[in-house]
Amino acid sequence: QVQLVESGGGSVQTGGSLTLSCIISEYEHWNDCMNLGWFRQTQGIGREGVAAINDYRTYYLDSVKGRFTISQDKSKNTLYLQMNNLQPEDTAMYYCAAPRGCGVWTKGRLSEDSYGYWGRGTRVTVSS
Repeated sequence: QVQLVESGGGSVQTGGSLTLSCIISEYEHWNDCMNLGWFRQTQGIGREGVAAINDYRTYYLDSVKGRFTISQDKSKNTLYLQMNNLQPEDTAMYYCAAPRGCGVWTKGRLSEDSYGYWGRGTRVTVSS
């Protein structure tokens, strides 16, 4: 069973930065069909895809392009999300996610329906 554990959330002021980490255990696809993602959820709204990564490219929600960077370190089994110039609208619970197997991408890499394994989340609060 794939397990994901997020960390690095916190409270910052507008314009601040945070780096989220996600340690992923029992994930067997680091070296063949690696596909991982970051999502966020605010109260009463479904999960929104923020960023995703595979061996060929990265994917970003339009509102975070130029501010957020997704990366991975296979040697540490860790996924990262560097968040700069944070805004109050970035306030949310952030989750990392992995698909079942190599994944099925008909709904896209920023759709929560494309992922089957989720962490418990780390909270990010941005105050104005």
